[in-house]
Amino acid sequence: MLLRKHGSDFPVRSLTREMERLFEDFFGTEREGIALTEWTPSADIKEEKGAFKVRMDLPGISKEDINIEVENNRLSISGDRKFEQEEKREDYHFVERSYGRFYRTFPLPATVLPDKIDAVYKDGVLEIELPKKEEVEPKKVIIK
Repeated sequence: MLLRKHGSDFPVRSLTREMERLFEDFFGTEREGIALTEWTPSADIKEEKGAFKVRMDLPGISKEDINIEVENNRLSISGDRKFEQEEKREDYHFVERSYGRFYRTFPLPATVLPDKIDAVYKDGVLEIELPKKEEVEPKKVIIK
């Protein structure tokens, strides 16, 4: 399984934010600082003896708005964090939390049993357990 540190700010994301700001300044669109574009939730992946474990922080999202799919040895997690429209926006001085769609995908090793994957969502944290096939000891072939 490919593991990499996920930094809080990638150059492409910074560029996207800057381009949005430039367009808003030029065209005069008022979004009041609310980020309604795609965002990337943080995830941790660890390997244990019998399974891989994925933990992803998804606060403020109902489990009905989270989708998990496994296809072609890839785990895909997507969803949508909706902005609370009923709140009065004029009372905000600024909004830092991200809203909108998200999509993460992770390659899975061939040892994962896709039919046995289990997911639990509690207190804003998604936990996915990806059981591994039992390790088969190599069989020695005797040459005759």
